[in-house]
Amino acid sequence: MCSLEDPRVAATLTRLHRAARGDWLFFARNLPFMARLILSRDATKPAAEQARLLKDVYIPISAAQGRFLYLVARSIGAKRLVEFGTSFGVSTIYAAAAARDNDGHVVGTELEPGKHHAASENLAAAGLAEFVDIRLGDALQTLQDIPAPIDLVLLDGWKELYLPVLHLLEPKLRPGSVVLADNIKTFRRALAPYIAYVQSGRNGFASVTLPLKDGFEYSVRLSDSR
Repeated sequence: MCSLEDPRVAATLTRLHRAARGDWLFFARNLPFMARLILSRDATKPAAEQARLLKDVYIPISAAQGRFLYLVARSIGAKRLVEFGTSFGVSTIYAAAAARDNDGHVVGTELEPGKHHAASENLAAAGLAEFVDIRLGDALQTLQDIPAPIDLVLLDGWKELYLPVLHLLEPKLRPGSVVLADNIKTFRRALAPYIAYVQSGRNGFASVTLPLKDGFEYSVRLSDSR
Protein backbone atom coordinates (compact mmCIF):
# COMPACT_ATOMS: atom_id res chain seq x y z
CA MET A 1 0.00 0.00 0.00
CA CYS A 2 1.16 3.55 -0.78
CA SER A 3 -0.82 6.28 0.95
CA LEU A 4 0.32 8.82 -1.63
CA GLU A 5 -2.14 7.12 -3.97
CA ASP A 6 -5.02 7.67 -1.54
CA PRO A 7 -7.46 9.99 -3.39
CA ARG A 8 -7.74 12.39 -0.43
CA VAL A 9 -3.96 12.62 -0.07
CA ALA A 10 -3.37 13.04 -3.80
CA ALA A 11 -6.09 15.68 -4.17
CA THR A 12 -4.81 17.70 -1.21
CA LEU A 13 -1.23 17.62 -2.46
CA THR A 14 -2.32 18.64 -5.96
CA ARG A 15 -4.26 21.58 -4.55
CA LEU A 16 -1.39 22.74 -2.34
CA HIS A 17 1.32 22.41 -4.96
CA ARG A 18 -0.89 24.40 -7.35
CA ALA A 19 -1.46 27.12 -4.76
CA ALA A 20 2.28 27.29 -4.03
CA ARG A 21 2.95 28.36 -7.61
CA GLY A 22 1.74 31.80 -6.57
CA ASP A 23 4.76 32.27 -4.28
CA TRP A 24 6.62 33.97 -7.12
CA LEU A 25 4.33 37.01 -6.76
CA PHE A 26 5.51 37.54 -3.18
CA PHE A 27 9.14 37.05 -4.18
CA ALA A 28 8.80 39.52 -7.07
CA ARG A 29 7.23 42.16 -4.82
CA ASN A 30 9.71 41.68 -1.98
CA LEU A 31 13.07 41.27 -3.72
CA PRO A 32 15.09 43.31 -1.16
CA PHE A 33 13.70 41.28 1.75
CA MET A 34 14.35 37.97 -0.05
CA ALA A 35 17.89 39.06 -0.95
CA ARG A 36 18.64 39.91 2.68
CA LEU A 37 17.15 36.59 3.76
CA ILE A 38 19.22 34.57 1.29
CA LEU A 39 22.39 36.45 2.19
CA SER A 40 21.68 36.11 5.94
CA ARG A 41 21.57 39.88 6.35
CA ASP A 42 18.16 40.15 8.00
CA ALA A 43 19.27 39.14 11.47
CA THR A 44 17.92 42.43 12.85
CA LYS A 45 14.39 41.04 12.47
CA PRO A 46 13.32 38.42 15.04
CA ALA A 47 12.27 35.06 13.59
CA ALA A 48 8.65 35.69 14.59
CA GLU A 49 8.62 38.94 12.61
CA GLN A 50 10.14 37.26 9.57
CA ALA A 51 7.55 34.49 9.90
CA ARG A 52 4.77 37.08 9.82
CA LEU A 53 6.19 38.56 6.62
CA LEU A 54 6.07 35.08 5.05
CA LYS A 55 2.70 34.11 6.51
CA ASP A 56 1.04 33.69 3.10
CA VAL A 57 3.98 32.06 1.33
CA TYR A 58 4.01 28.28 0.93
CA ILE A 59 7.73 27.73 0.14
CA PRO A 60 7.17 23.93 0.09
CA ILE A 61 9.36 21.06 -0.93
CA SER A 62 8.72 19.95 -4.51
CA ALA A 63 6.61 16.95 -5.44
CA ALA A 64 9.81 15.07 -6.33
CA GLN A 65 11.31 15.88 -2.93
CA GLY A 66 8.10 14.85 -1.23
CA ARG A 67 8.02 11.49 -2.96
CA PHE A 68 11.70 11.02 -2.11
CA LEU A 69 10.94 11.80 1.54
CA TYR A 70 8.15 9.24 1.48
CA LEU A 71 10.35 6.57 -0.13
CA VAL A 72 13.23 7.12 2.30
CA ALA A 73 10.87 6.89 5.27
CA ARG A 74 9.35 3.67 3.92
CA SER A 75 12.74 2.15 3.08
CA ILE A 76 14.10 2.60 6.61
CA GLY A 77 10.81 1.74 8.30
CA ALA A 78 10.63 5.16 9.95
CA LYS A 79 8.09 5.24 12.77
CA ARG A 80 9.07 8.47 14.52
CA LEU A 81 9.50 11.35 12.07
CA VAL A 82 10.28 14.94 13.04
CA GLU A 83 9.80 18.03 10.88
CA PHE A 84 11.22 21.50 11.49
CA GLY A 85 9.23 24.05 9.48
CA THR A 86 5.72 22.76 8.73
CA SER A 87 4.42 25.86 6.87
CA PHE A 88 1.13 24.90 5.14
CA GLY A 89 1.80 21.19 5.64
CA VAL A 90 2.91 20.04 2.19
CA SER A 91 5.99 18.16 3.37
CA THR A 92 4.06 17.06 6.45
CA ILE A 93 1.54 15.26 4.26
CA TYR A 94 4.30 13.29 2.52
CA ALA A 95 5.81 12.40 5.91
CA ALA A 96 2.41 11.52 7.37
CA ALA A 97 1.62 9.26 4.41
CA ALA A 98 4.79 7.31 5.18
CA ALA A 99 3.98 7.32 8.90
CA ARG A 100 0.54 5.84 8.22
CA ASP A 101 2.04 3.12 6.04
CA ASN A 102 4.76 2.40 8.62
CA ASP A 103 2.39 2.49 11.62
CA GLY A 104 4.30 5.55 12.82
CA HIS A 105 3.84 9.21 13.78
CA VAL A 106 5.09 12.66 12.76
CA VAL A 107 5.88 15.58 15.05
CA GLY A 108 6.04 18.91 13.22
CA THR A 109 6.61 22.44 14.43
CA GLU A 110 5.56 25.83 13.03
CA LEU A 111 6.21 29.33 14.35
CA GLU A 112 3.45 31.24 12.51
CA PRO A 113 -0.07 30.69 13.96
CA GLY A 114 -1.92 31.10 10.65
CA LYS A 115 0.24 28.48 8.95
CA HIS A 116 -0.11 26.17 11.94
CA HIS A 117 -3.91 26.37 11.62
CA ALA A 118 -3.86 25.93 7.83
CA ALA A 119 -1.51 22.94 8.06
CA SER A 120 -3.83 21.26 10.56
CA GLU A 121 -6.77 21.77 8.20
CA ASN A 122 -4.80 20.45 5.21
CA LEU A 123 -3.78 17.31 7.08
CA ALA A 124 -7.40 16.74 8.05
CA ALA A 125 -8.44 17.18 4.41
CA ALA A 126 -5.87 14.55 3.43
CA GLY A 127 -7.20 12.18 6.09
CA LEU A 128 -3.86 12.11 7.90
CA ALA A 129 -4.45 14.25 11.00
CA GLU A 130 -4.33 11.31 13.41
CA PHE A 131 -0.75 10.56 12.39
CA VAL A 132 0.63 14.05 13.08
CA ASP A 133 1.22 16.36 16.02
CA ILE A 134 1.96 19.90 14.78
CA ARG A 135 3.31 22.05 17.58
CA LEU A 136 3.06 25.84 17.56
CA GLY A 137 6.11 27.82 18.64
CA ASP A 138 9.89 27.96 18.67
CA ALA A 139 11.31 24.63 17.48
CA LEU A 140 14.06 24.72 20.09
CA GLN A 141 11.28 24.56 22.68
CA THR A 142 8.58 22.50 20.96
CA LEU A 143 10.96 19.68 19.97
CA GLN A 144 12.71 19.30 23.31
CA ASP A 145 10.63 16.40 24.56
CA ILE A 146 10.73 14.15 21.50
CA PRO A 147 11.53 10.65 22.78
CA ALA A 148 14.19 8.41 21.29
CA PRO A 149 14.66 6.83 18.90
CA ILE A 150 14.08 9.27 16.05
CA ASP A 151 14.15 7.62 12.62
CA LEU A 152 13.89 10.56 10.22
CA VAL A 153 14.20 14.35 10.42
CA LEU A 154 13.26 16.97 7.83
CA LEU A 155 14.81 20.42 8.25
CA ASP A 156 12.98 23.12 6.27
CA GLY A 157 12.53 26.06 8.63
CA TRP A 158 14.80 29.05 9.39
CA LYS A 159 18.18 28.20 7.95
CA GLU A 160 20.26 29.55 10.84
CA LEU A 161 18.45 27.05 13.08
CA TYR A 162 19.23 23.89 11.09
CA LEU A 163 22.35 23.16 13.12
CA PRO A 164 20.87 24.05 16.54
CA VAL A 165 17.81 21.88 15.81
CA LEU A 166 20.06 19.03 14.66
CA HIS A 167 22.10 19.32 17.87
CA LEU A 168 18.86 19.25 19.89
CA LEU A 169 17.68 16.04 18.22
CA GLU A 170 21.07 14.40 17.63
CA PRO A 171 21.26 12.43 20.91
CA LYS A 172 17.98 10.74 19.99
CA LEU A 173 18.85 9.76 16.42
CA ARG A 174 19.31 6.03 16.03
CA PRO A 175 22.15 4.61 13.90
CA GLY A 176 20.83 4.40 10.35
CA SER A 177 18.41 7.30 10.80
CA VAL A 178 18.19 9.92 8.05
CA VAL A 179 18.24 13.71 8.18
CA LEU A 180 16.99 15.60 5.11
CA ALA A 181 17.61 19.35 4.75
CA ASP A 182 16.16 21.63 2.08
CA ASN A 183 17.37 24.77 0.24
CA ILE A 184 21.06 23.94 0.42
CA LYS A 185 22.10 25.86 -2.71
CA THR A 186 19.85 28.89 -2.28
CA PHE A 187 21.00 29.54 1.29
CA ARG A 188 24.66 28.61 0.87
CA ARG A 189 25.92 31.21 3.34
CA ALA A 190 23.46 30.50 6.13
CA LEU A 191 23.79 26.73 5.73
CA ALA A 192 27.58 26.56 5.38
CA PRO A 193 28.09 25.62 9.07
CA TYR A 194 25.42 22.92 8.79
CA ILE A 195 26.95 21.43 5.64
CA ALA A 196 30.42 21.51 7.17
CA TYR A 197 29.11 19.65 10.21
CA VAL A 198 27.30 16.81 8.44
CA GLN A 199 29.85 16.40 5.64
CA SER A 200 33.04 16.56 7.71
CA GLY A 201 33.07 12.84 8.56
CA ARG A 202 33.91 13.72 12.17
CA ASN A 203 30.45 14.00 13.68
CA GLY A 204 28.85 10.62 13.08
CA PHE A 205 27.23 11.40 9.72
CA ALA A 206 27.76 10.52 6.08
CA SER A 207 26.15 13.13 3.87
CA VAL A 208 25.68 14.26 0.27
CA THR A 209 23.79 17.10 -1.44
CA LEU A 210 21.27 15.66 -3.87
CA PRO A 211 20.23 17.58 -7.03
CA LEU A 212 16.57 17.84 -6.06
CA LYS A 213 15.08 21.32 -6.46
CA ASP A 214 17.68 23.76 -5.04
CA GLY A 215 19.68 21.13 -3.16
CA PHE A 216 18.44 18.45 -0.76
CA GLU A 217 20.97 17.29 1.83
CA TYR A 218 20.78 13.56 2.58
CA SER A 219 22.56 12.62 5.80
CA VAL A 220 22.74 9.21 7.45
CA ARG A 221 23.51 8.83 11.15
CA LEU A 222 26.32 6.29 11.43
CA SER A 223 26.84 6.18 15.19
CA ASP A 224 25.36 7.26 18.51
CA SER A 225 28.28 9.47 19.51
CA ARG A 226 29.85 12.46 17.85
